[in-house]
Amino acid sequence: MPANAHAHIRIARPSRDLDAAERFWVQGLGLSVVWRRDIAAEDPPGEEYRLLMVGWPDAGWHLELSYEAGAPTMPVPTDEDLLVVYLDGPVPDELVARLEEHGGKRVPAHNPYWDIWGVTVEDPDGYRLVLSTREWTNVPFPGA
Repeated sequence: MPANAHAHIRIARPSRDLDAAERFWVQGLGLSVVWRRDIAAEDPPGEEYRLLMVGWPDAGWHLELSYEAGAPTMPVPTDEDLLVVYLDGPVPDELVARLEEHGGKRVPAHNPYWDIWGVTVEDPDGYRLVLSTREWTNVPFPGA
């Protein structure tokens, strides 16, 4: 089957601390744990991975965070590595406070557009979550 609008998307990132990441994404943002895998004593050499998959149950995407015990890949986010959630309304102060209480750090956006249209919060690994006041649709803009 060809890729189409119904294809599910997995956004995969390394994490230095899956427990801290889970607090941010689940208790802070309100995502659900979709699946997790912890390291087990019977894991063959080279397969000592911890995985955490989080998302909203009906979303067409999920975030996969991984940690490899034997040779961890450290996150190297840039100021432009953004996960943008379009809220189509004001960003609740309570949500930003909850994200900060669970390991997030509010930061100024690298691109000032996001400071006008939302709030940027770094997760415990330094990746940026933008809560945008705008709405979004993939209907092409006129002239696109």
